[in-house]
Amino acid sequence: MYTVTVSRTLVAQHYLTVPDPGPEGDVHSHRFTVTATVRGPDLGEHGYLLDIDDVSDAMDAVAGFYADRTLNDCPEFDGNNPSAERFARLFGDRLLERLECAGASELRIEVAEDDVARVAHERSL
Repeated sequence: MYTVTVSRTLVAQHYLTVPDPGPEGDVHSHRFTVTATVRGPDLGEHGYLLDIDDVSDAMDAVAGFYADRTLNDCPEFDGNNPSAERFARLFGDRLLERLECAGASELRIEVAEDDVARVAHERSL
């Protein structure tokens, strides 16, 4: 199995919408480090699983979309608590819209929220 991993760091804001969120219910910022790992069993004709430049460009675009925004204001979070777990899944959705993953079989998006916690979402492709 081969893997390609690319990370980006961004600052975004959110506020939790769960019952009794405490101080997390107020708008606050986090430094998110998002790591995308694509896995697959075979290399393409040029000896790549995916072109790292393509993954980097897609990561730049998606990180740029979320940077300096309040996640609650993004349509994909409408009516949903903007947890780091949900952010991982939605980041992956946007990444896949921008990335050709022929030959890849899995995507894992890991989100580190500051230096406190890490969450991840994995999916088959």
